[in-house]
Amino acid sequence: MRLSLPILPTCLILLLAALSSAGCSSPAPSAHAAEPAAATQPFPYAETDVADLQARMVAGELDSVTLTGAYLQRIAALDRTGPRLRAVIELNPDALKEAGERDRERRSGRLRGPLHGIPVLLKDNINAAPMATSAGSLALQGFRPGDAYLVRRLREAGAVVLGKTNLSEWANFRDANSVSGWSARGGQTRNPYRLSHSPCGSSSGSAVAVAANLGSVAIGTETDGSIVCPAAINGVVGLKPTVGLVSREGIIPISFSQDTAGPMTRSVADAAAVLTAIAGRDAADPATATTPGRAVYDYTARLDPDGLRGKRIGLLQTPLWQYPGMAPLMQQAAAELRRAGAVVVPVQLPNAGAWADAERLVLLYEFKAGLERYFATYHAPLRSLSELIAFNQANRGQELGRFGQSLLEEANATPGLSDPAYIRARSDARRLAGPEGIDAALAAQRLDALVAPTTGTAWPLRSRGDDFPGESYSVAAVAGYPSLTVPMGQIDGLPAGLLFMGTAWSEPKLIEMGYAYEQRTRARRPPHFDTDALIDTGDP
Repeated sequence: MRLSLPILPTCLILLLAALSSAGCSSPAPSAHAAEPAAATQPFPYAETDVADLQARMVAGELDSVTLTGAYLQRIAALDRTGPRLRAVIELNPDALKEAGERDRERRSGRLRGPLHGIPVLLKDNINAAPMATSAGSLALQGFRPGDAYLVRRLREAGAVVLGKTNLSEWANFRDANSVSGWSARGGQTRNPYRLSHSPCGSSSGSAVAVAANLGSVAIGTETDGSIVCPAAINGVVGLKPTVGLVSREGIIPISFSQDTAGPMTRSVADAAAVLTAIAGRDAADPATATTPGRAVYDYTARLDPDGLRGKRIGLLQTPLWQYPGMAPLMQQAAAELRRAGAVVVPVQLPNAGAWADAERLVLLYEFKAGLERYFATYHAPLRSLSELIAFNQANRGQELGRFGQSLLEEANATPGLSDPAYIRARSDARRLAGPEGIDAALAAQRLDALVAPTTGTAWPLRSRGDDFPGESYSVAAVAGYPSLTVPMGQIDGLPAGLLFMGTAWSEPKLIEMGYAYEQRTRARRPPHFDTDALIDTGDP
């Protein structure tokens, strides 16, 4: 039989979806609002992974319409009201219809795979009909292109597209003093562990939604930290694949050298299931042609609880060890890795940070070229970066009230991808971070992976800029190599993540090690929606 969660009538849920599709618009909560009833009442699907949800559906205890409706109710209770998380920027008005189609297929004996009937949330720089793709900008709030390649793969795998998630506007590539998790269209995404604190970015809404159980799984995108930072800060798993493993077709770009989409989930097993669905070669993204081996690979086959035994892991020494409360967590993590059978040795990157200047130049050049190509390909209402800058200036009160657009202006001044300065910077960045960075560190001690603190913990929201604590992930991002963050504990009630990094195409090995670590530690804790000293962000 079905679980006993009371479900809103379908017509009411569809009405809620329609009313909320333009973003967050209800009154802001008071600074010390009482914890919402929905946050304290048991949610039948809280912390439930994909495999368990599928088992309930197979047993006839659950169907996709019931599950999708439950998430729509929870979004209405926690995202639109209550703590006003502002994680979901738009709901899919066809979500229940899609869920019903998956249920009919199940009843007829057709199962598309492990994600059949599972609701998925997508970052709002990923094309997915019939919703807008805006990157959080008011300039694109009416722009509704067709599905990106990875969304088509998700739907072919049976997933239900639940909605779009909020993000740092233009994926945090608008201004040097931008605020993580804020967009003009979606407002300020709040950290569910402490609502006054940052969710990191730019995949802020995807991380918060998964952490707060507003959906089963989510997709984020990363250029440098935009999956793994918000995942760690919000106590979930984030997997940034090797560049080229997942197609970028239909995703608003920053850098074709570094961009990728990837899973954001509550467990490594769910990340493996989602990666299996979205990875694959696509003629529209030449980077996917470099994928070695089979075009389709089942990453869930690497979920081995004994996967750390015999592995050699480099414990990366970074300044984050000095972050308050981090050293004991890292020492405990290293002890767990050793108890699981791994050999753990201290290591340092031979050229830490040497790629930073070259990376910045690459991003500025590639952003302009990639964005204007995207505008032309999908017939966006904007045709150029100059038009975007002009739109923001014409709508200063809504777009530029909190911070400017210095990165857009710098990118717009770049002369083009044939410039020798760009060509040299692209070569230098990849070489320094990849062969002379991660690969050199791995080879020096015959290591399978590097581990480090992903970042610090969440910092208090400010009206301008971020108090960013530092990171360990940039080297993998610049190299185009994979990284996986897994919850490793909390500091003063705020989550911290352990980052696994490897060479190109080492996702199976990282999943194996990350899963074994997760199974031993079970460090994830659900959020508690603390409401201390909320900052008035001026959002509607």
